Amino acid sequence: MRRPHIRRVAIAVAVTTAATLPAGPALAAAPDSPARTATSASSPVDAARAAAFAHASATGVTQGDTLQAKDVMTDPDGKQHVRFVRTHQGMPVLGGDLVVHLSKQSAYLGVTRAADHVVKPATTEAKLTPQQAEQKAAAAAKGDAGNAALVVDARDGAAALAYQVRVTDSDTAEAGSRTVVVDAQTGRIRSNTPDNDEFISPSLEETLRERGEQASPETGASTGLSGLVGTTGAGHYPATATGSGASLFAGKVALTTTQTARTSFLLKDPTRWNTETRDAKGQELEAFSRGKTFTDGDNKWGTGTTSSRTTAAVDAQYGITKTLDFYKKTFGRKGIKNNSAGARAMVHFGNKVGNAFWDSVCGCMLYGDGDGDLFKKPLVVLDVTGHELTHGVVDATAALEPTRVDADGNQYGEPGSLNESLADIFGSNVEFAANNPKNPPNYLMGEKLGLAQKFLRRLDHPSLDKLEGTVDYWAPEVYDTEVHAGSGVSSHAYYLLAEGSGRKTIGGVQYDSPTYDGSRVTGIGRTKATAIFYRALTRYMVSTTDFHDARKATLKAAADMYGANSTEYKAVGKAWSAVNVTAANTPAAGH
Repeated sequence: MRRPHIRRVAIAVAVTTAATLPAGPALAAAPDSPARTATSASSPVDAARAAAFAHASATGVTQGDTLQAKDVMTDPDGKQHVRFVRTHQGMPVLGGDLVVHLSKQSAYLGVTRAADHVVKPATTEAKLTPQQAEQKAAAAAKGDAGNAALVVDARDGAAALAYQVRVTDSDTAEAGSRTVVVDAQTGRIRSNTPDNDEFISPSLEETLRERGEQASPETGASTGLSGLVGTTGAGHYPATATGSGASLFAGKVALTTTQTARTSFLLKDPTRWNTETRDAKGQELEAFSRGKTFTDGDNKWGTGTTSSRTTAAVDAQYGITKTLDFYKKTFGRKGIKNNSAGARAMVHFGNKVGNAFWDSVCGCMLYGDGDGDLFKKPLVVLDVTGHELTHGVVDATAALEPTRVDADGNQYGEPGSLNESLADIFGSNVEFAANNPKNPPNYLMGEKLGLAQKFLRRLDHPSLDKLEGTVDYWAPEVYDTEVHAGSGVSSHAYYLLAEGSGRKTIGGVQYDSPTYDGSRVTGIGRTKATAIFYRALTRYMVSTTDFHDARKATLKAAADMYGANSTEYKAVGKAWSAVNVTAANTPAAGH
């Protein structure tokens, strides 16, 4: 194993940015349209910031705190929801995020906060030097440490002075980098978290190896769509063009591309904010600019087989554009960060990497080609892409985080489980929105990976997943369950809300969803259930939201949209009760 060492690089602390806040006047058109950064003193951001300090006993804001807006959401009735990240005496506060809720007249309505305690540390004098913190971080993550930056870690029920260090080229991560938080007084590693969200967890990989099981996905492109190939006929370039792609998993698909010359096309979609897929060339790249562009002479991409390096790019570009279309058409969300910026992907990532990732540092999707052992083909399946890009949406909103990560890289804790669940929920919705007959929509995740159990996870009856040991219902031990296993609690609640309990066949797939107490739940439909969960994510969830908090968040969302006495509101409560998440069994603070 390579010996870790210290390399001086600039560290970008994500919580200090406000890149997702678009510019312009405040609007209240679509149900989930973002309000824009206001330039006057009466802006929603200024009003929310003032309200946070005026209601300090409720918001937890103290002297020395600075609030920076991450995004603003405006409802059709004019209510505003301003999401803030926080610094204390100039130091970013981990777990210090909050959402301030305002009326149409900018009056304070309430707050949703990650930390239920004051975020002021006992001391701001560090015993460790930055260099000592960097050495400890490099040793913990077995990689190259960047500059250590002082932060306040408010994630564990108290506030502590700490150093945050980004470690690249980590031997403990399959791809990308890790962020290590080191206690500035004791040198203890407070957290060691990968900067990417991987679809295949280390525990699942180990289970497959123990079983001697290999994923054998069925692939093969269909015929047709050749008539879609064409250009705009523009006399100048670049121009928008319509091409076709032969994919691995989705058949022949239409692709919008960029024509750069009469017989030259670029795999870049100008109609979706220049969304683009590139070739990582077998390297572990985290800089999209270093990827090789995909170009073509006749605007017909891929062969439907892995013998063409372009085929995986077809699946990736198709999946990403379908995910963007789902979020825009369903919620008015303009891109992953809601800032009218395109999504990016790199295929052929690394050497024999059997995984797919959302990488928050790159801000893009990364797809390996398979490890040649457990996974023999690239993980460029549609619901995998929808799942992973939803991690990007979560990063841009609630930024849900696991409570701990073990030495093997497995993540634990309810906020992380909720993150995985939301990725499954919206990933399945991407399939429903695409409605591709070669990739039929359903409530199964990873059904095209070729696993022996025919799926990886499922929303109707999560415990039928024996590979990850996914759970159907909440219990106290779920708070420290591996995140993919724990995701079943909220995924099951969502399915019950959408479709109800019991047996049914939807799109040719048979479902039979049980309940914890044997109760019967009547669904309100996928459209309403999905809207409630999205509203809860973007307005009422924060980095530490657990399942009982998620119950409250979805109830608030349902009350906003349909009323507190509505059928929809009552159905939300019944769905959570059916997975044993109730007001009565809410754990005490600190669990």
